[in-house]
Amino acid sequence: MNEKPVLVAREGQLLGQRWSIDANPFIIGRGSECHLVLPERQVSRQHVLIIQQNSQYILQDLDSKNGTHLNGVQVKGSAPLHDGDEIQIALAVKLLFVGSDATLPLTFDMPTTEGRLTLDPDQRSVLINGVELDPPLSPAQFRLLEILYEAEGAVCDRDMIVEAVWPGTGGAGVSEQAIDALVRRLRDRLAELDGHNFVVTVRGHGFRIDNPVD
Repeated sequence: MNEKPVLVAREGQLLGQRWSIDANPFIIGRGSECHLVLPERQVSRQHVLIIQQNSQYILQDLDSKNGTHLNGVQVKGSAPLHDGDEIQIALAVKLLFVGSDATLPLTFDMPTTEGRLTLDPDQRSVLINGVELDPPLSPAQFRLLEILYEAEGAVCDRDMIVEAVWPGTGGAGVSEQAIDALVRRLRDRLAELDGHNFVVTVRGHGFRIDNPVD
């Protein structure tokens, strides 16, 4: 058993990293003074804290600019934490709260996306509601959809998209207009099978997938 609860990063470059909540309060934010530093521009300098009250741990948003969500619901003020809760910091990072009375897994796997849209990287195929998109996506369209799909609702910024779609270019010659045009073409192709907008623009941040289960 763990003496203290642990936070586990669920996505991005921090995937799998773990932090023991060994301070009270335990502050999360962009500032170097925080116990857990998240160097993302969407994250406030002091974004959120976790405090221990007797045997209970409480999540408290610090009036952050881009908000904090607990299991998909925005935290207004504070909310109690339970083992297995998912904390989303702004639009940048998802953290799993592993309680002190829980067994920390030796490995951590991303959850599987299960929605209307499914993607098969090996076959480079896309299915929506069980129907395969035909003709297939262009290589650039597929690489864009793949990075969004694998992020499972997290925002992918333009630098991440450039690296995935045009690897090795460092963004040279890739304009904002080129990215926006690629997104529009991908949306148009997906709309051939379903009118839902699977690729959502998050202004000032990038793009994310919206892949409903129903």
